[in-house]
Formats: sequence, C-alpha cells, structure tokens
Amino acid sequence: MSDALDSPLDPTPYDALLLLSFGGPEGPDDVVPFLENVTRGRGIPKERLKEVGQHYFLFGGVSPINDQNRALLDALRKDFADHGLDLPVYWGNRNWAPYLTDTLRDLTRAGHRRVLTLATSAYASYSGCRQYRENLADALRTLQEEGLEPPRVDKLRHYFNHPGFVRPMVDGVLESLADLPEEVRDGAHLAFTTHSIPTAAADTSGPVADHGDGGAYVRQHLDVARVIVDAVRAETGVDHPWELVYQSRSGAPHIPWLEPDICDHLQERHEAGAPAVVMVPIGFVSDHMEVLYDLDTEATAEAAELGLPVRRSATVGADPRFAAAVRELVLERAAAESGRPVTPCALGALGAGHDLCPVGCCPARTPKPAAAGADSPFV
Repeated sequence: MSDALDSPLDPTPYDALLLLSFGGPEGPDDVVPFLENVTRGRGIPKERLKEVGQHYFLFGGVSPINDQNRALLDALRKDFADHGLDLPVYWGNRNWAPYLTDTLRDLTRAGHRRVLTLATSAYASYSGCRQYRENLADALRTLQEEGLEPPRVDKLRHYFNHPGFVRPMVDGVLESLADLPEEVRDGAHLAFTTHSIPTAAADTSGPVADHGDGGAYVRQHLDVARVIVDAVRAETGVDHPWELVYQSRSGAPHIPWLEPDICDHLQERHEAGAPAVVMVPIGFVSDHMEVLYDLDTEATAEAAELGLPVRRSATVGADPRFAAAVRELVLERAAAESGRPVTPCALGALGAGHDLCPVGCCPARTPKPAAAGADSPFV
C-alpha cells in the first residue's frame, strides 16, 4: 500500500467491520436445526439431515468454526488496537447464532452507518461471495421492514492473494514437509485442496469476462498454488510436483462437480509412485468441519490404507499476519472510498480484485437481490 496509509490509521468513511461467516452447531441438539437452516427450501427430510449430521456427531455435535471465528475476532481487535485503528468489530453468521440479521440490527441501533464486511471465504464463487451478499440484502430488508434505517454495507475484496493470507500457508507447507521422513520429503507431492462446487457454478464465478473454463474460482486457486510452490522452491531448493484437487462434494451424482476428489487423487498418486503427499487446504480460512473430517479423518484414513505417508498443512485461522492483512484491506478500501491514493497489495499473476462486485458476477441460480455490489438495492 502507499505511504498515505501508514499514519494515521483512518477508516473513514467506515465506522464498523462485520465478520461474516457460515456458522455451525455448538452441541448435539444444534446439529439438525443448523442443517435445516443450511438446507432451507430444499425439502430434505429430517431423517436425512440426521444422517448428514454424523460428521458433526463424531466431534460431539460441535463445529470448530465458531471458536475459530472467536479467535479471529480477538486477533482482529488486538491488531486494530495495537496499531491505533479505531474500528469496532462485530460478528454475524449465515446459518447459526450470532445470526447476521441480529448483528446488523445491533449495528444499526448502535448508530453505525457505513459497515465493511469481511467474509470468511477468500475466493470468487456463488456460495463464497454472491450468496453472502444475498444474505446481507435479506437482513437489510428485514431491518427496513422493522422500521429501521439500515446502514450502507460494503464488502472487502477477495483476499486469496494477499501476502498476509498466503505467507502463513507457505509456512504451513514448509512445516508439513519438514515433518515427513527425510527419505520421502523431497519427492512429496503437494495436493492443494478446496471445496468442490458444481462446474456450472465454477464457470460463472467472478466477473463476466472471467466466465468459462472454471471461471475465477479455479483461476484464483491455481494462482495461489503457483505462488506457494514458488515460495517453497525458493526456501528449500526443491521443485515439488503439485495439483489442484477438490473435496467436500455434496451435490446430486448426476450434476457435474469439480474433480478430482482428494481421496481419488491420493490413490492416483500412490499408484503413480509418489512417496508422500502434503494436503494443502488453500480454499479454507480455518480448520472447520470440512477440513477436520474430509481431510484429517477421511482422506488421512484413505492414505493410511494405501500405505502413503501424508501430512495436512495448517490453514490461516487467526494468524496475526492474517489479522494484519485485514487491517490493510480495511485501510485500502477506506482510502479508495475517500479518494485517497492507494496501491492494493497482491501476489501472483492476477493482481488485486475488484472492490465492487459487477453486475453478472457469480450469478445466482434464481436471481435474488444482493447487497454490497454494483447491483445492490441498498446504496
């Protein structure tokens, strides 16, 4: 960023930051109601939801995402305070308490008029961006119906290639490689994992100009993977083979989703003679359920059955460097909104993304109003 952002730390015109996340159950009795929230409108029977909830029941019915968001809140508040950034940080979820609408109501009643949103999803996609914007629009409309004047809400740009997000992942890969037996370390394959989504959703992710051939979703992940591979090579002198793979598919079998799946990939790497694999969950901000179950439980069990040494590198979580990156992103956006000079910080070939999601960006299957974009009804 430019020197203009170094001092003093001025978030104007924004007066609050909202951490917006997915939410998760905090006990066995919460699991089915939580899944009912997630699948609302799809007509899925409760018995089927109980089957789906077995992943949560294996961990006592508690999703780790809530404690991880609390840790991130603490890290953000500490970083802001340590650097003199006077900006309160709130937290709201899509599918569980604290619910987004309740948090926005609290923000409004506290007098906040310009709110920046940090979503716990770093990449462009319908479920990782547009759907959060639809949730914001639904919540703001509810406040209007209650007679409140909702604040203007903007969303921080995608931060997948910000150094404060990427460098902790590089360190995680280096630590995982160091933890492998020396005789397999240099030949280890890097499997960069992210959430599989329908290929149709991938192809329409990002601005219209990026649509097709996996869209912005695939391109952004590939760009981050290349940055990490280059950094690992610079640190170790070893050029590790790598591939972008997918996990956590949940759709109907007849609908094409992004492939290969991580478990299939482990089997393929084993058959090809790979001596070891490091699973690198670049698509996830923290170690939530899909990381703990799909990688640490299911994929790790698959590797053990194959006799293939595997390690899973750390997600970013509440790393202080990520908290610092959020501070920089806040000040970057504030400067842009105020007309002050700013140079966005980004690694890789794609550069910094847009501040304002354009019309046609990550379109919904069924068109719905979405806040914090060029087509927002709330300005």
